[in-house]
Amino acid sequence: MEKEIKKQMEIIKKNVVEIIEEKELESKLERALKENKPLRIKYGIDPTAPEIHLGHTVPIRKLRDFQELGHKVIFLIGDFTARIGDPTGRKETRPILSPEEIQKNLSTYKEQVSKILDIDKTEFVYNSSWLSKLNLEEVVKLTSIFTVAQILEREDFTERYKERRPIFLHEFLYPLLQGYDSYALASDIEIGATEQKFNLLAGRTIQSYLGQEKQVVITMPILIGTDGKLKMSKSYGNHIPLNADPFDMFGKIMSIPDNIMEEYFSLLTNVKSDIYIELIKKNPREGKAFLARKIVEWIYDEEKARIAEEEFNRIFREKEIPSEVPEVIIKNDILNNNEEIEIIELLSKTGMVNSKSEAKRLIIQKAIKVNGEVIFEPYKKIKIKDGMVIKIGKRKFFKIKRT
Repeated sequence: MEKEIKKQMEIIKKNVVEIIEEKELESKLERALKENKPLRIKYGIDPTAPEIHLGHTVPIRKLRDFQELGHKVIFLIGDFTARIGDPTGRKETRPILSPEEIQKNLSTYKEQVSKILDIDKTEFVYNSSWLSKLNLEEVVKLTSIFTVAQILEREDFTERYKERRPIFLHEFLYPLLQGYDSYALASDIEIGATEQKFNLLAGRTIQSYLGQEKQVVITMPILIGTDGKLKMSKSYGNHIPLNADPFDMFGKIMSIPDNIMEEYFSLLTNVKSDIYIELIKKNPREGKAFLARKIVEWIYDEEKARIAEEEFNRIFREKEIPSEVPEVIIKNDILNNNEEIEIIELLSKTGMVNSKSEAKRLIIQKAIKVNGEVIFEPYKKIKIKDGMVIKIGKRKFFKIKRT
């Protein structure tokens, strides 16, 4: 039994930042083995956006480790807490989402998570199931467990308080409700990012106060985004969505700075460190291509990764357009008598970009090409011809089709 506990601990501790408390974890593992009863591993995510990105997969990969060790993974979707909005790392109050927005965001979560976890062995739960039933007396009881001073010790709240930014009372409730989730699920272990430490520890405090054995807290590193500076987040525009198509995913990984390659290899692949360290040192470009291929293989499969790499090389090494380019149908009624249209109008009216402001920004950034020619002027009129190719950024191509 001691040998098995040691083996499980080695797997669990890989890439982990902190375990609170390690002795408690060993004790829980020993009991689980003696009683042949798997531990309950909790991970929660609020559906504040429709996409799960590679940053989320760091703790989810650890859930997979626990699954493979025979433990029970409970994937909590915070459909109730999303209405409040987690204040962690925020300098301002999150907007309160409507039930419709939340439902729309979480509709694809299971499908996305199934790329990593064994979905048949994963229990999905929604915290509205119990939080919506709490009465005022129970909420007041929860608030009595913590002092205002304790809540204000949180770095994000401290910064906002010093900067005289508003902190609303409902935000104080968030860590309490996340902690209550742990009690409602009788979780043995909760996994989260390092920035979630306060919320994770709140679960231990509430479980203990309500007479339940405290969960062990495991914190995981935060993945840096494609900009190489900030944490991966849709808000920062530096994320790689889990549901990105293989080519786009491959290209986004190829865009990361060289200095974060080792972190990506360590947190997102099973490649041994001596292999990727040597490869990066010898040839950074080939090392990055190997990284991109491994991640796309993991999320999709070898064949899709191979095709994505070939397509990437064709475009960026041989400077060719992709073999398959989506067509944009142009009707005569948006053109003038000379069959021309302003480029900003063309991009926005056809849906190639979301708005005129986005089109203007991309043109200013020299990110728009028409038949290989960079466009510098947002209001430049271009003559529309069948088959002309519009390139947006590094990887988006559209082919014009006249009607």
